[in-house]
Amino acid sequence: MKKLIWNGLLALTLVAGYGCDSNPKASTETSASDNASGSGETSTASTDTAGTAAVDTTMNETPTSTPANDFMLTAASGGMLEVTLGKMAQEKGSNADVKAFGQKMIEDHGKANAELKTLAASKNVTLPVKLLAEHQKHVDEMTKMSGADFDKHYISMMVTDHQKDVAEFEKASKMEDPDVKAFATKTLPVLKSHLELAEKTNGKVAAK
Repeated sequence: MKKLIWNGLLALTLVAGYGCDSNPKASTETSASDNASGSGETSTASTDTAGTAAVDTTMNETPTSTPANDFMLTAASGGMLEVTLGKMAQEKGSNADVKAFGQKMIEDHGKANAELKTLAASKNVTLPVKLLAEHQKHVDEMTKMSGADFDKHYISMMVTDHQKDVAEFEKASKMEDPDVKAFATKTLPVLKSHLELAEKTNGKVAAK
């Protein structure tokens, strides 16, 4: 009888022990699964947050330039180039027509430069006080020339330069900025007359 009771108690102990061993294991597996799931959600949330921050930063960037501002900066340097080369034509040129053309550049572009400076100031745009690199290279190249060589190079360059100027001012005359548009529209006929005169003078110089 005692042996039966002992065996019964032993059996109950084994069953209880088996039950205790299995529950922690299941609990551990569930906890690991939950933690893995939680980590995945946290990682996704972090990625989403980073992505949103990146978008917000891009959206909040302030443009450093606008078509109107870029036009004024380029036009200012171009205008200074015309005046600088016009003065060089007076000193280095030998052809009377070339000298006369250079003088006209000094007068007309000097006036346009002053108007552009006033326009830029009204819009808090600081214009360059030195030539842009693309314009300075012309001055550097022509400094070494004089006489007939200067005449031919200068007036030929003036034809090409004013063709470019006319195209740029025509584009600017269609811009949304009303002030820049008005300036470009007003100056455009003057540039076209310069181009026509440059072509005629170039024909005379090339024929000699």
